[in-house]
Amino acid sequence: MHSLDTRVPAVLLRLDRNPFHHGTLGAVRSLGRAEVEVHLVADDAHGPVGRSRHLHRLHAPPAAPATPEDVRAALLRVAARVGRPAVLIPLDDAGALAVDAVADALADRYLLPLPTTGLPARLADKGSLAGLCARLGVAHPPTVTPSSPRAAADAVRDLGSPAVAKWSRPWLLPRERGLRSAVLVRSPREAAALHARTAEAGSRLLLQAYVPGGRDADWFVHGYAGRDGTVHGGGTGRKRRARPRRAGLTTVGEWTHDEGLWTLARRLLAALRHRGAFDLDFRRDSRTGTYHLLDFNPRPGAQFRLFADATGTDVVRAAHLDLTHRPVPAPAPRPGRVFVVENHAPLTALRARTAAEFAWSDADDPDPAAYLWRRWRRHVVRRSRTRLAHGAQEILLTLSTRAREASPALLSGTPATERAVTDA
Repeated sequence: MHSLDTRVPAVLLRLDRNPFHHGTLGAVRSLGRAEVEVHLVADDAHGPVGRSRHLHRLHAPPAAPATPEDVRAALLRVAARVGRPAVLIPLDDAGALAVDAVADALADRYLLPLPTTGLPARLADKGSLAGLCARLGVAHPPTVTPSSPRAAADAVRDLGSPAVAKWSRPWLLPRERGLRSAVLVRSPREAAALHARTAEAGSRLLLQAYVPGGRDADWFVHGYAGRDGTVHGGGTGRKRRARPRRAGLTTVGEWTHDEGLWTLARRLLAALRHRGAFDLDFRRDSRTGTYHLLDFNPRPGAQFRLFADATGTDVVRAAHLDLTHRPVPAPAPRPGRVFVVENHAPLTALRARTAAEFAWSDADDPDPAAYLWRRWRRHVVRRSRTRLAHGAQEILLTLSTRAREASPALLSGTPATERAVTDA
C-alpha cells in the first residue's frame, strides 16, 4: 500500500452546480481515507458531498458565470485559509480550463501538472478535438460545423439520419433551458431548429455522423499522466448501463481490459504531451471494430473510482503522489471490477456483487447516501411534474412539425425535439 504525503492538503475544484456529482464524493473519500486534508471549492453546502466525514472544509466557489480571473481570486483566498501549498485537482471541464488559464498566478500556492498551455481548452472543445484527431490519425466521426440553420439541415442530409448534434463547449450551456451537451437529430428540420439556439447555447453547434454500435459499443479510458508522461491510476472500461439508455452518463461500468484501446489512448496522450488527469470516451463501430474518440475531458471522470487497483491507487491518488514527488506503485489491475451509481441504477445496485463499488453508499461514510436519497426523491418528483408539462408541449410540437413537413421552408425558430445522447 502506498503512502501519500499527508503534510500536503488537496483542494478539489468544481464549478458545475450539480449537487449529485458523484465523482466529487469519490475524490473526497479517496484522499480523505488516505489521511490527506481535503478542501472542496464547490456549491455543495446543501448537497450530499458536504456531509462526508472525509471532507475537511467546504469553500464557496466564485459566482456563476465565473471567469478565469474569478476562479484565480477564489483559489487564492482558499490558499490563504489553507496556509500551505496544496495539490489542486479540478473535477469538471470549466474548472480545468480556468485553472490552465491562470496557472502561472497559482504556481506558488498550488502543486499543478504542467500541460502545454492552452491544451486543455483544445481538448475539451469538441470542435478543435476533431481537428486534433485528424492531425494525429485518431478515428473520429465525420464532423461538420454549420454556419446557419439551412447549413445544419444540409449537413444532416449529407451525414445521414440520425446525426449527433453537439455543442462545442458544453460547460457554457445555461442551466434549466432544456439544452443538452449532445442529442440525436433525426431530420434536417430538427438540426435547423437546434442551430437557431446557438446564441442561447454560448458555443458552436457541431454535427457528427452517427457511429453504429451494439451493446458493448461504448467505452472509456481514465488515468493520470504524470510529470514524465507515464500513465497511472487508470484503465479501459465498458459502459454496461448508461442514462439515457446505452448512452450518456455511465451508471454501471465494468473494468474491461482492452489492450488495443489502452495502447491507442497512451499513443494519443504521448503525441499531445498531455499532463494531468484525463477521461476519454470512445465508441466502437460495429461494422469495422474501430474505436472512435468522442470526447477528451482533461480532468478525472465521474466514475474514476472504478479503476482503484489492488494497491489502492486511483486517478486522484496518482495525482497527489506524482505532484508531491512520491513514487506511484506499479499497476495492479482488477479487471471485472464494477462501479454502480445507485440513484440512476437502483435495481443493479440491489443485485450487485460485493466486488462492486457504489458511488454513494458506504458503511464507513453513510451520511452522503442518506442525504442523497432525501434530496433525490424531491428531485425526481419535481422532474416528473416538469416532464408532464413538457409532454403536452411535445405532442403539440409533433403535430405542428408533421403539418409543416410538406413545406420546403426551414422555420429556424422551431424548438428541436431533443433526444439525449450523452451528458459528458
